Amino acid sequence: MSLSVVLREARACTVCADHLPHGVRPVLQAGEGAGVVIIGQAPGRRVHESGVPWDDPSGVRLRDWLGIDADTFYDPDSVVVLPMGFCYPGTGASGDLPPRPECAPLWHDRILGHLRDDALRVVIGAYAQARYLPDRSDTLTATVQRWEEYLPDVIPLPHPSPRNHRWLRRNPWFEEEVVPALRARVAEAIR
Repeated sequence: MSLSVVLREARACTVCADHLPHGVRPVLQAGEGAGVVIIGQAPGRRVHESGVPWDDPSGVRLRDWLGIDADTFYDPDSVVVLPMGFCYPGTGASGDLPPRPECAPLWHDRILGHLRDDALRVVIGAYAQARYLPDRSDTLTATVQRWEEYLPDVIPLPHPSPRNHRWLRRNPWFEEEVVPALRARVAEAIR
């Protein structure tokens, strides 16, 4: 089955419709030649409304961390966007709910199987790291601190949410060490 068929099926998926208070709207992008694969959590409310991946302040920060402009980011032959949950899960007491657990097991392998083996995987947040970094540390901070151990294929990141200002202030090494290395790897992977 071709990638275009898998993507069409994924975008029409309704497996977890009963659990989505705002309805089904899978948001993802992929192209077989992409050099970067971003594996994040799940779309937020604004992304659910627009249908455009990372179309919010988190996306602005993420593109800055990656060192790429919006045109490059939204080119599926440069960047794949593959959230752990494809649809907006709704809001809980302290922010968005966790990504629905059905998406990644149902779709990720089918999509990743069509992508370049040498693509850089940018693994964002605890949910993505739990699936894709089985040897991760106990905490997200400790995992991101070990970022060099995952090179050259993977770079773990915290979520770029504006809610993470405190984490970024407490961990200045991230923007001093990880972000420059991330930008260099992304530039190399997209070439």
